[in-house]
Amino acid sequence: MKRVGFLFEQAFTPEALYQAWEDASRGKRGKRATLEFGRNLAANLDALHTALHNGSYTLQPYKEFQVYEPKERTIFAPAFCDLVVQHAIYKLIYPIFNRTFIDQSYACRKGKGTHAAADYAQQALRCSAPDSYLLQLDIRKFFYSIDRAVLRTQIERQIKDERFVDLMMQFADYGPAVGIPIGNLLSQTYALIYMNPLDHFIKRNLGARRYCRYVDDFVIFGWPRERCVAALARIIEFLRGTLKLELSRYSLHKIKRGINFVGYRTWRSTRFVRKHSLYTFTQSAKHGALESVVSILGHAKHTASLHHLLTTLKAHHYDLFNHLPPRCKPTQRLHPETA
Repeated sequence: MKRVGFLFEQAFTPEALYQAWEDASRGKRGKRATLEFGRNLAANLDALHTALHNGSYTLQPYKEFQVYEPKERTIFAPAFCDLVVQHAIYKLIYPIFNRTFIDQSYACRKGKGTHAAADYAQQALRCSAPDSYLLQLDIRKFFYSIDRAVLRTQIERQIKDERFVDLMMQFADYGPAVGIPIGNLLSQTYALIYMNPLDHFIKRNLGARRYCRYVDDFVIFGWPRERCVAALARIIEFLRGTLKLELSRYSLHKIKRGINFVGYRTWRSTRFVRKHSLYTFTQSAKHGALESVVSILGHAKHTASLHHLLTTLKAHHYDLFNHLPPRCKPTQRLHPETA
């Protein structure tokens, strides 16, 4: 594939930076950092343009904080001006790399996501013999284990603009010798790029017909047990030798047992949200957290859990149920006595 050049000049024109500001501000217009940058928008964009083109641009320190769901992680939030630069880069590189990804790579891609991944997984279960096996694997500390030298090599296979790649790699470096920061917009794309060779290895070299991946959680469906065991050894070897990654866990079991994947417990005939989501829903309803309740109901769409969640909400938290957006309720508002 022919490499793409002259991206630096395209990414950081005044017009491109303004569009990047629009993209970075979307849904964040009320936040302090967005308001401060927008207060002197023309001057700030002009200063950013000058710094990028004269080589004086440097990243500001990240704001670090901890999150605990679904597991404990350190998030590195970039300064708003750096987020603008990331959006300018992302707008150009996404279509370049997206065309190299397999269709069954579902994370952080337009038109994909957890619902599409869950739909594919259920269809793969249905198309596989009940007594055949699935092999599900997960990478140990994925974002913290990405080798930046390997990542740069992968990027340079598509992009030949050294100055542009140098700037891209600034957003991959956050201190430790290995890993990329969780929280950067570009980190999501870097994760896709980094795991892309694994997808092609499994599809082409191992011949997996039914296969999908969401970030570092990936599954092969419908093989005999012996073939799965042989594939596991080859995948471990590929991860270590090519990507310098290690598995944290794997599961090998019959298709008829279903799968726990992208937030759902899925079988051939039905799908439920995970038990942790049910617990979170109960606690959110108890505390009147409407936004969280709506989010979980959206997650439960097209699952057998949705009816149970709505019924529970109507029975025990009717006032909260009555404030749900129309899209969350299949029926009209009911009087509490008839709920």
